[in-house]
Amino acid sequence: MNITFTKNFQRAFGTFPLKGDTLSAAIAAALTVGYRAFDTAQWYGNEADTGTALKASGIARRDLCITTKVSPQNLAAGTFLSSVEASLKALQIDKVDILLIHWPPADGAIDEPLRLLQQAYERGLTAHIGISNFTVAMMRRAKEIVNAPIVTNQVEFHPLLDQSKLLAAASETGIPLSSYCSVARGEVFKHKIFEEIGAGYGKSAAQIVLRWILQKGVTINTMSTKPENIKANYDVMDFTLSSIDMARIDAMTKTNYRIVTKALVPIAPDFD
Repeated sequence: MNITFTKNFQRAFGTFPLKGDTLSAAIAAALTVGYRAFDTAQWYGNEADTGTALKASGIARRDLCITTKVSPQNLAAGTFLSSVEASLKALQIDKVDILLIHWPPADGAIDEPLRLLQQAYERGLTAHIGISNFTVAMMRRAKEIVNAPIVTNQVEFHPLLDQSKLLAAASETGIPLSSYCSVARGEVFKHKIFEEIGAGYGKSAAQIVLRWILQKGVTINTMSTKPENIKANYDVMDFTLSSIDMARIDAMTKTNYRIVTKALVPIAPDFD
């Protein structure tokens, strides 16, 4: 993983659930403020729109970091690689920068999908590979199965959810975490502590939350359709939270507010 890739991967623009003109406008705004990493998925149904918007931007392909994810229905040998090829066609690229398994199979049988993920890597369909929504046990198994660097486990991560077990597993396995639902779909704004801490830094509550995630060693995915919020979400690299404020926010993880449950995604594993 080169230095440019690492820098660009710290802040990615998420595209779910955007489509069409709304997605195109959001991507244009994101590119304007500096985003170069973009996250999509087969499941989102917007790979083609994402590809069109990025191509129309005129930004050189080498300066972009594009992530997509293989849907649960495409994890078998008969569909995995062909689905990735379809994703590349939709995105109008020869190779994706990061390819993830979006969800582990409902039965927890991850070995075959992991081997297929490595095949995609070996065939040059992706520059890097990763996983998403994997538990601690699954992270350990992935490390055993895959004979290539696993660059991320993309999971729900925000200061209202205790993900200390996954953070420990990230350190143990060398598989870094990246966040989705980074501001808990707005739930963090119901807690005044983030606004109060932000006042001391001249930053918004959302910027405090995102900075906390980064200082936990986790990269961030954020989505907005409002240009001012897109810019604010990107502008989180010019300050550092003190150890005292980090600890105050750490204490909020005891809230244990989880968005992605089996009620929302029935195939979700039993999270740690």
